[in-house]
Amino acid sequence: MATQDTPPVPAPTAAAVVEPTNTKSNDAADNGDRSGDRGQKRGRGRDNNNNNNNNRNPNRDRGNPNNIKTGGFGSNKRDFMSKRDQVQDSRAAKRRKVIDGAADGNSYMSIPFSTDEIAAEERRPKRKVAVLIGYAGTGYHGIQINHKEKTIEGDLFAAFVKAGAISKANADDPKKSSLVRCARTDKGVHAAANVLSLKLIVEDDDIVDKINSHLPDQIKVWGIQRVTNGFSCYQACDSRWYEYLMPSYALLPPQPQSFLGKKIIDAAKEKGTYDEYVDRLDDVKNFWDEVDKNDIQPILEKMDPDIRAEVIRILHDTADQELTDDGEPSKPDTDVVSKDVEMKDTPAEGTTATEPSKDGEAATTGATTEATTETQPPAAKAEREFTPVELAVRQVKAAYVAAKRRYRVTPARLEKLQEALNQYLGTHNFHNYTILKSHTDPSARRHIKSFQVNPTPIRINDTEWLSLKVHGQSFMMHQIRKMVAMAVLIVRCGAPMSLVNESYGPRRISIPKAPGLGLMLERPVFDVSNKKFKELGREPIDFGKWDGEIQKFKDEHIYKRMFELEEKENSFHLFFNQIDNFRTDYFLWVTPGGIEASHERSDRTAEKIPKALQAELGDEADGVAEDGSSN
Repeated sequence: MATQDTPPVPAPTAAAVVEPTNTKSNDAADNGDRSGDRGQKRGRGRDNNNNNNNNRNPNRDRGNPNNIKTGGFGSNKRDFMSKRDQVQDSRAAKRRKVIDGAADGNSYMSIPFSTDEIAAEERRPKRKVAVLIGYAGTGYHGIQINHKEKTIEGDLFAAFVKAGAISKANADDPKKSSLVRCARTDKGVHAAANVLSLKLIVEDDDIVDKINSHLPDQIKVWGIQRVTNGFSCYQACDSRWYEYLMPSYALLPPQPQSFLGKKIIDAAKEKGTYDEYVDRLDDVKNFWDEVDKNDIQPILEKMDPDIRAEVIRILHDTADQELTDDGEPSKPDTDVVSKDVEMKDTPAEGTTATEPSKDGEAATTGATTEATTETQPPAAKAEREFTPVELAVRQVKAAYVAAKRRYRVTPARLEKLQEALNQYLGTHNFHNYTILKSHTDPSARRHIKSFQVNPTPIRINDTEWLSLKVHGQSFMMHQIRKMVAMAVLIVRCGAPMSLVNESYGPRRISIPKAPGLGLMLERPVFDVSNKKFKELGREPIDFGKWDGEIQKFKDEHIYKRMFELEEKENSFHLFFNQIDNFRTDYFLWVTPGGIEASHERSDRTAEKIPKALQAELGDEADGVAEDGSSN
C-alpha cells in the first residue's frame, strides 16, 4: 500500500478556527445527543421555546453567526455569545497558544481549512462508532495524539479527514469528534488490536477502505462498528491482554566481573547465602566461565601481548565504572558491540540525518546522498579509523554477544520465570511499577488475572525468543515493562521470589523498565458491553472475524520489526549491560542484601535522578500525560 506522509501543517488563526453556523449539524451528535441544546433550554426556562429543538438565537439566523451585539456602551463580544460558542472560542484560543508555543506554529492535531472550504462542504451526520485498529509502533511517539510529536492517532486523525469521515469544520480539533482510546501505548510499543471511540461520518459503505488508503502499511483499520451514544471504549473495556517478547538470553546472570555481579557475590558471601545463590542459578552458574574459556581466551591469545593487556584493562574499566556528579559514566564505553550499532545516533559521512517515516522506517530529512555530495565541501570529515586496540575490544565484545545469542533456555529456567510471574497475580499495590504515584494512592492498586510464559520458545535466526502474556483489568504507565524487568532480574540474579511482595510495600525502590520494542497490546476485552450490545441487537466488539488478517499483520509488521530491531541495535543486551555495569545502589535490592541495601527514592518531583539511569527508570513520561491505561 502506498504511504502518504502527513507532516504537521500550520494551524489556522484564532479567527479561522471558529466554526461557521452552517456546520452545526456536524458539531452535535446526530443520534439524539443534544447536550448543548439542553443546556440552553435550562437557561431559558421551562415555557420558553419548548417546542424548538434547536433553540436558536434569532441573531444567529440574521447573519450574526457569532451572536455578537453590535454597538452600545460597554458591549463585549463574549458577553453576547452563547455558552457553547464561548467554550469553543476559549478552546480555540488555548489551542492556538499551544500550537504557537510548544509546536512552533505546526500541529499534528489541527488540520486547517479555509472558511470557503468549510462552507462548501456537504453537511453529513456523525455517528458514534468504535474503530478497531492495529499498528506497529516503531517510529511513533506512542498512540496518544499531540501537537508536536508523530503519533498513531495523529496519522489516523489525518486519514479520517482525508477519507471524509471527519468534516473539515471539525478537522482542527480531535475533541470535536470526542476521540477516546481504549489503551494508550508508549513510544515504540505495538498493538495487534486496539479500539478508538469517536463520532465519524460513516455513510459510505467503503469507508474502511478509504481510511486505510490514507494510512501507512504499519497502521490498519480492521473495522468500524456503531455503538451507543454514551459508549467510551476506555470506560467500557473490562480488561486487556498484552504480549511481551524478549530473547531468552535475558535470563543469563550478570557477568561475575561486572559491578552488579560482584555486589551479588560479595553480599551472598557476607550473608552466608552463597550456596543458595549458586543453587538458584542452576544450569547457568558456569555459563560465563565457559564463554571465557571457549570463546574469549582464544581471541586474546592471538593478540600482541601489549594489545592484550590494554584490552583486558579496558574491559575491566568498562565493567567497574562510576557515575559522575551529573549522572554520566565516568568512563563512557564508546566501543559498541557490533558494527550494526556503531554510532547509530549519527548518520554516516555522505548521508543526511534521518527521522522515522510514516511506515516507521528511516526517511531522510534533507537532500539525498548525491545532492549532499554536490553541496558539501569536498574536505568533509572522513570516517574515523579504529586503532588496533579498539578493533580488538570490539572483537571481544562481539564474541560475548554472539555467545549470549547462542544460549538456549532450559525448562527449569522457564519454571523459575513462571514462579516469579505468579507473584503478580491478584490485586496489589503497584506504586513502584509506574511514575508519580505514592503508596497511599488508591489508583496504584491493580488486578492481574494471569501472567504466563510460553513454555515453547521460538527461534529467529541465532536468537531464541520467549513470549510472555499478561491479562489485567488496566495498567499504569510503564507497569508491564517494569513487571517484566523485576521478574527477569530476580531469575537472572538468583534473588528470592519474596522480592516481588516486598515491592508492594511503602518503601520506594527503583525498578527499571524493560525495552519497549518487545511490548504489544494483544487485544482489549469488552465482555460486559458486548452483552448489552447483544440485547440491543447491535454487533459486539470482537476481533475474532479478523483473526487471519491480524496474525498476518503481526508476523509481517510487528514481530518482524521486533526481531530486526533487536538484531540491529542489540537493545536487550545494551539494557542489561547498562543495569549490570553502572556503579550505583539503585538496583542493589536484587542482591542478597535485599531492599534495605538499595537506594530509597524520595519525592520524585524533587529528587535528582542520574541522567544515565533516567531512561531505565522511566521517570520521564515520554512526553505524554499519565491517564492510568498505558505501559
